[in-house]
Amino acid sequence: MSGTEDLLVEPDRLATELDRADPPTLLDVRWRLAGPPGREDYTAGHLPGAVFVDLDTELCGRPGAAGRHPLPDPAALQTALRAAGVRAGHPVVVYDGGDGLSAARAWWTLRWACHRAVRVLHGGFPAWVAAGGPVSTDAPAPAPGDVTVRPGELPVLDAGEAARLAAADAGVLLDVRGAPRYRGETEPIDPVAGHVPGAVNLPAPEYVTEGRFPAAEALRERFAAAGVTPEAPVGAYCGSGVTAAQAVLALHLAGRPDAALYVGSWSDWVADPDRPVATG
Repeated sequence: MSGTEDLLVEPDRLATELDRADPPTLLDVRWRLAGPPGREDYTAGHLPGAVFVDLDTELCGRPGAAGRHPLPDPAALQTALRAAGVRAGHPVVVYDGGDGLSAARAWWTLRWACHRAVRVLHGGFPAWVAAGGPVSTDAPAPAPGDVTVRPGELPVLDAGEAARLAAADAGVLLDVRGAPRYRGETEPIDPVAGHVPGAVNLPAPEYVTEGRFPAAEALRERFAAAGVTPEAPVGAYCGSGVTAAQAVLALHLAGRPDAALYVGSWSDWVADPDRPVATG
């Protein structure tokens, strides 16, 4: 079971670590689904020494049939991470604007790429500022890193695997979008409304509040109420694999490091008109 300290770091603990001779590598991954780009926030002020990495263009692949935020090309991801100073085996801390979404997807991507020493700043940039942490506008020039991307460290689902998991009596596929989108009453982004048949709705606000996670036992109780048992396979999806990455982080915190991410999520599912869609 993964410990909270291996997945999250509080601002005061991070401040202590940054005072060390060889501090963690900081990645600023602030992002908004509807824009503007997070780089504008970074330019206005960021944690000292942090390097900006763009979720859309560096941590994900090009939008297309595989979804709006598909898996990145491993070689391109390795180039981006090395440019940001990520070193093999060296600790990385990622942070976002406070909702915990892009930081969770960055955490998941680095873990998927076999970089295990990565944590999320709990509460993101707002928590750092609230704790009195210093803010800088200087853009660092990190020494090139030497990380090697080896995909496959974390489990992923494709559409067929997601369908089988949703249909299985012994497993659970969580749809973590809001209930109206799950029911098919509204769909503000993708061309078709509804959900994967058999998926269970567990909206993100039920297990995370403004980017902060409750204790592990509370998380286990909330996932159990959605049908997640300690033994059964579990996966998660959302609109494009960002909020669902946060669900996978929450599942890790609850003791389920085997939780799988349907990376393409709903935006991949509806790209094929032959795939069934459930509503209600």
